Amino acid sequence: MVFKGFIILLLSILISIFDSLTQTAQWEFPEDFKFGVATSAYQIEGGWDEDGKTTSVWDRITHQTPAFIADQSSGDVACDSYHQWERDVEMLKELGVQYYRFSLAWTRILSGAYTSTVNQAGVKYYNNLIDKLIENGIEPVVTLYHWDMPQKISTLGGLTNDAWVKFFSHYARTAFELFGDRVKIWITFNEPNIICHYFNSVLGSGQPAYPNGVIEYLCSYNLLKAHAEAYHIYNREFRHKQGGKIGITLNFEWAEPATDKPEDVEAAERRRQFDFGIFANPIINFDYPKVVIDRVAKRSELEDFPESRLQKFTFAEKLNVKGTYDFLGLNHYTTWLVSNGDEASLEQSSFYIDTKVSRVQDDSWNTTGAEDNRVVPWGLRKALNWIKSTYGNPDVLITECGYSDRIGNLDDNQRINFYRDYLNATLQAILEDGVNVKAFMAWSLMDNFEWNQGYLVKFGLYHVDFNDPKRVRTMKDSAKYYQKIIVTRRLD
Repeated sequence: MVFKGFIILLLSILISIFDSLTQTAQWEFPEDFKFGVATSAYQIEGGWDEDGKTTSVWDRITHQTPAFIADQSSGDVACDSYHQWERDVEMLKELGVQYYRFSLAWTRILSGAYTSTVNQAGVKYYNNLIDKLIENGIEPVVTLYHWDMPQKISTLGGLTNDAWVKFFSHYARTAFELFGDRVKIWITFNEPNIICHYFNSVLGSGQPAYPNGVIEYLCSYNLLKAHAEAYHIYNREFRHKQGGKIGITLNFEWAEPATDKPEDVEAAERRRQFDFGIFANPIINFDYPKVVIDRVAKRSELEDFPESRLQKFTFAEKLNVKGTYDFLGLNHYTTWLVSNGDEASLEQSSFYIDTKVSRVQDDSWNTTGAEDNRVVPWGLRKALNWIKSTYGNPDVLITECGYSDRIGNLDDNQRINFYRDYLNATLQAILEDGVNVKAFMAWSLMDNFEWNQGYLVKFGLYHVDFNDPKRVRTMKDSAKYYQKIIVTRRLD
């Protein structure tokens, strides 16, 4: 009996160990999953007019209309990464990340903006950064356009000018030639919907005489054509010898129906298609989403336009845009409750009016330092599943996801909770739902210039002392937490 009892006890221990090992393996991030952090050139580099760099649209905005920025600041110095880039690489190494996503400043590489004049000082800066990253086992993920358009091109109409496609194509080819031997992951554009639908007056267009409802779609149309041209240039001229991948990063705030009423369910889907599908659908499925085509046509007719304000792709253009992705980049921060809206006054036209929705956020959702960026982890999982079901489960890189505050405290437990919950939602989408998520890149490596919020909002894993000329960086508790996740590849 004693022997039998011992055998039973031994078996139970072995089963317990096996279950524990199985559970551990089950909830680990896959072996090919990469962790990273993200930044962008204007937000961290500074050196706004050094070594041959020319003026960008954000240089013009912050210098000429400082009231557009909440604290009337600028990115003239920012985190001073133009001089402190080696410290940045030290921080990346300290975190243990596999990816560092950063953007190139167009105005630092091509001094003439739309000429062939390459600024060697700017090239040297990026070569040094890229080489140091690779030396430390960190893979560069490079965004070609993160909102800092050359002012010379903005003056010509920006993305409302058809010539934008040629300007961007020339810049993209130059970047591939200069850095493609080491950069293996390229992103053409960051958040086209922000470029064209939120900041279109400063980022997408220099043509205020056009109504918003025309500018926004003309911007989207030219941006998609420019993205496609950059993809084809890489595909034809560089892929065979450089062996990299190229995609686009889209912002996606999940739209959850406010009620289970059919009109609210339809409104939520309409909002998703206007926000995300308007760019993803032509790239993956051949044309704009039908709901976008039909809705803009109807609203344009009501406003007495002779034809839809949504620019139509020719058949050849549709073929050229379709399939121009190796992966989809996803930036995600928050979720909205969406309901069907009323038809707005016909005296105005805009992208927002076209969506015909209203949206709110639940007061019970935790707030952050950035307006309207409430913490809703389940929204990320739903967004990932929607991408899977809508677009055939493409490879997705989460290229931005982060928590903001207005304090910049080092003991940032609120940010730790955010990353725990959003990474958990990511892991559930991968392991339980089968979504092809290949990477998660935290926004951001350090506190930086946050566009029209200036320095009032802090997203960083590292604190930056903007009162110190040396811009000293200090690790926050959230950085230590992220560091631990990267090492263990598990969530506590």
